[in-house]
Amino acid sequence: MSVLQFLLNLSDRQAAEAVRCRIDFKYALALDLDDPGFHHSVLSDFRDRLAQDDRADALLDLALARLKEAGLVKARGRQRTDSTYLRAAVREMTRLELVLEAVRAALEECARTAPEILDGLVTEDWAMRYGRQVRLVSQPSHPATRLKQAGTDGADLLDRIRSRRPTAAPGPAAEALRQIMVQHFLVDTRGRLRPRAEKDGLPPTGRRLQSPYDLQARYVRRGHRTWTGYLAHVTETCDAESVNVITDVATTAPTADSTALPGIHARLEQRRLLPAQHLIDGGYTSVALMDTAARTHRIEVIGPVSPGNSWQRKAGTGFTREDFTVDFDRRQVTCPNGKISGNWSEPTAQAPYALVAFDARHCSPCPHRSRCTRSKDPRKGRTVNFLPRRLHDLQAQNRADQQDPQGRRLYAVRSGVEGTVNELANAHQMRRCRYRGTAKAHVQHVLTAIAVNIERLSTQEPDDSAYRPRPPTAFQQYLDAHELPSPRWWRQGQ
Repeated sequence: MSVLQFLLNLSDRQAAEAVRCRIDFKYALALDLDDPGFHHSVLSDFRDRLAQDDRADALLDLALARLKEAGLVKARGRQRTDSTYLRAAVREMTRLELVLEAVRAALEECARTAPEILDGLVTEDWAMRYGRQVRLVSQPSHPATRLKQAGTDGADLLDRIRSRRPTAAPGPAAEALRQIMVQHFLVDTRGRLRPRAEKDGLPPTGRRLQSPYDLQARYVRRGHRTWTGYLAHVTETCDAESVNVITDVATTAPTADSTALPGIHARLEQRRLLPAQHLIDGGYTSVALMDTAARTHRIEVIGPVSPGNSWQRKAGTGFTREDFTVDFDRRQVTCPNGKISGNWSEPTAQAPYALVAFDARHCSPCPHRSRCTRSKDPRKGRTVNFLPRRLHDLQAQNRADQQDPQGRRLYAVRSGVEGTVNELANAHQMRRCRYRGTAKAHVQHVLTAIAVNIERLSTQEPDDSAYRPRPPTAFQQYLDAHELPSPRWWRQGQ
């Protein structure tokens, strides 16, 4: 029922009503026509259970195992992965709103679980400040004074909770208030509580709590896009003669995409659906990850390795690391001007890179010194770092494949996963999280992925189907015979 709910984008009440009165739902769920259904709150309880102990992933494992038994998905094929942003189910708040709402949430929690804590603390002023949800205008009056007052109230509330219940663990709202107080306030040398400024060590926006109700949602800026929430990594098959099936979906904190790749491979190995070729974009690729995937899982990771951000590459006229010739056997490096350096070192602090420093006697009189180094000190020469031979050769091969026409045609298949991301985001509203926290949001995304798989497989014609594609018209045949372009939608019915 939960899969059908996300397939049709129904709320809990709408889903329960559909089970009660829709005949197609009763047929799909193998229910009697007079079955009364169930209360809508059962769905929420079921999702809570799925959010525990990776049960949502176990549900996806079961669905993929059934598809594998039916021959609809197989291992050692070709798969592709991409990520998309997810907006958390919280309201974006200013700093003042965040602190006020955190205090109010902690007061609500205390009033519900231990109201005696508030006796003697809450006054009429507190009732006016925190008696309802905080929603301020764009330019509230006296924001600095109100922020300091809210910080003082929050500190007093936390002190009262610790003094009245010293051995009890704080509730979720009290813990959120504590973290927000640490991030946004400090006690100065005079013992006074005041809001933090940038010079006081205010945490970066990507590490601050954005809501007292979701401690895992973070503010993210990627290029021109900003949001508060998480990331979703979607992996699907992309073999030429089979329907594309989503094999993995991961809901993670908004970190670098490359950190999600080992987990994707581990889950695919557990499902026995590891691909032979894995197409990913530049956010996932690194030479080390490509080497690990090849040695551990026998996966050929296909994607562009970052060319680096050295000033020589940005200028377009300098000598980059690729312009130097490395002789690993002799532990020597030859510069573009023909000078050889054997000053090879492997410092632990820069592992796994090896460093090669050229002698200043060679670099100082070199006519191309300005294209090689910006150092004005004539006693210093160019220093170049290299990966170990295995990784160095893999990096060189990757960059050669990016320029090869056949390799570029193969990598072009990766772009198809963006259509899957668009289908999940627009057709099934996956980008807007219904629930708070990565665990429950992951349940939503897993159920949506299973729903999309069912939707795709249901559109496939069986082998014994009587359906025949519409033949081209006479004019279409004329255009084909004369190799004239025609609108794509003409071919959709064929």
